[in-house]
Amino acid sequence: MDTKKYVTLGAFFAAFVFLIVLLFTGGIEKKKKLPLPSIPDTEISSEVTPEPKIITLFFLSEIDGLLHGEEREILSNSSLIFEIKQTIEELLVGSDNGHLSPFPPESRLREVFMTEEGIVYVDFSKEIQDEHLSGATAEISTVYSVVNSLAFNFESIKKVFILVDGNEKETLKGHVDISRPLVPMYNLISN
Repeated sequence: MDTKKYVTLGAFFAAFVFLIVLLFTGGIEKKKKLPLPSIPDTEISSEVTPEPKIITLFFLSEIDGLLHGEEREILSNSSLIFEIKQTIEELLVGSDNGHLSPFPPESRLREVFMTEEGIVYVDFSKEIQDEHLSGATAEISTVYSVVNSLAFNFESIKKVFILVDGNEKETLKGHVDISRPLVPMYNLISN
């Protein structure tokens, strides 16, 4: 073989090795996972005695199709993530006043992350999508009960990003774009 053939064969071999390395290291993906930088936070500090804190949660009313506020008590602590988790857990419990629960009963909170810019990532189990009722109203109430409840109660939260089973999704059931962080929509709340 002459030099030109060796160079061509070497180039093909190098390209082949490069593609194999990309495939095995995740360099080629269908969809990138979002980086989830979070503010360092602890669950409950043993040095801080939790105090009761009143929050407002938002649930859908069958009467007017708007979100209605309900007060709940959580434990206040120096950990914002701890308080956010309690808030979401209370939303998952459902309404005490007969309003509709925005979540399928099997839904669970997996994790919460928060960036320094005030974006909260709320990661739900796959049942929030798999078992969700279809229809625009049901999906809007699920998404904005989370977004509005968090932004209303915690001033430092500017946007909420909903994840499903650790992954970014375009929508829960085809009606609300959840592929980006969402700002609260207080016009969905009853006066």
